[in-house]
Amino acid sequence: MEKPRKIFLASHRNPDGDALGSTLAFYHYLSQNGHEVSMAFPSEFPPIYSWMPGSDKILIYDRQSEEINKCIANAELFIFVDANNLSRIDKMGLEMQKYETPLFLVDHHLDPDLTSLYYYAFPGESSACDLVFDVLTEWEQKKYIENIDIATCLYTGILTDTGTFSYNTSPKLFEKLSRLMLAPFNHIEIQNKINNALPEKNLRLLGYCLYHRLEIIPEYRAGIIFLTKSDFEKFNIQRGDAEGIVNYILKINNIDIAVLFTQQPTITKISFRSLGDYNVEEIAKNYFNGGGHKNASGGSHFKGLKSAITLFKEHLPEFFNKYKTIN
Repeated sequence: MEKPRKIFLASHRNPDGDALGSTLAFYHYLSQNGHEVSMAFPSEFPPIYSWMPGSDKILIYDRQSEEINKCIANAELFIFVDANNLSRIDKMGLEMQKYETPLFLVDHHLDPDLTSLYYYAFPGESSACDLVFDVLTEWEQKKYIENIDIATCLYTGILTDTGTFSYNTSPKLFEKLSRLMLAPFNHIEIQNKINNALPEKNLRLLGYCLYHRLEIIPEYRAGIIFLTKSDFEKFNIQRGDAEGIVNYILKINNIDIAVLFTQQPTITKISFRSLGDYNVEEIAKNYFNGGGHKNASGGSHFKGLKSAITLFKEHLPEFFNKYKTIN
């Protein structure tokens, strides 16, 4: 990287704030250092992040596959962030595997693929943006980020992947945040853009979920919410509209385990959240083809919504009893 290179940036399907923040931070840094950079995600990102600097330069494989395949073929370096394996990006990952292009992996999920030549992986850290901060300050031999666009993107990823600093935090992370905010940028404005900018339909959807779709299982300190295909049609639910709903379950007193089931055309997606030492990554990985973090994980099920909920309830007692003594 001592001379200008053609670099291709990629991250996972259904990108969240951390995937966007880590990718865009790299994009700004590399572009400003003379590299020719392209970046892509397998699918669209939620409109709530469209204000992020550089988001208009993002390519989407679902509708721009030919253009992205050309970028992949011409790249001299791949950088893959916020995902532990190229399988997370479906057809785009298969396309990247056709080439012997060096790959730099930056990730914070469990079981990262360390077969690539270059990687910076610390499972359990707060976010990919947390690690990108390390990489960029190391490369620049500085303790802080001077560029406002880069700092804005990194802060956004950390903010969203910690649930506005509700989990996966540490003294080390807050020390990094204090250095990050020297950029300076308006962190209150970023929080308002993310947490206080919901369309009306999202609040109506939330109210519907809490009144009609919430089930509490008090003996196991758990709560679930589910959304059906008809719910998606009724509320015109688009990608990202259900983001964050699962967290409201944990606002209930004496509830430490929260699950959101969303019925999609060919698959049921599941979001797990927890408090304390309830390791929901375990149940996501063991029964729902998923993974993530101790207190925030995701998974999927291919046998329908009812089957997914039944499977979770079957294993909930064993899971709860394993961790209740610790908690």
